[in-house]
Amino acid sequence: MAEQADNFILVGRKPSMAYVLAAVTQFTNGQTEIFIKARGKAISRAVDVAEILRKRFLKDLNIKNIEIGTEEKEIPDRGKMNISTISIHVSK
Repeated sequence: MAEQADNFILVGRKPSMAYVLAAVTQFTNGQTEIFIKARGKAISRAVDVAEILRKRFLKDLNIKNIEIGTEEKEIPDRGKMNISTISIHVSK
C-alpha cells in the first residue's frame, strides 16, 4: 500500500460519500479501473464505497478482485501490531 497512483483511493475517516465522489470523478476523468484500499476500522467503509458505487452510481461497474492481508506496524508504547488490509479492484 506504500505506492500511490492516480487510480488509488485510500479510504480513511471521511464519510463514505466523499470516497464515492472521488471514485466517480476518477471514472469521469477517463480511468477504467480503480483500487479502493483501506486498513483496520476503515475496511467496512471501503466495502460500503464499492457497494454504493456499484448499486447507485455505476450500474455497469465490475468488481474484478478483492485482496485481503495484514500489515505489521510499529506503534509507540505498544510495540508491533498487526493491521488488517483490503484492496478492492473495480472496473467499468
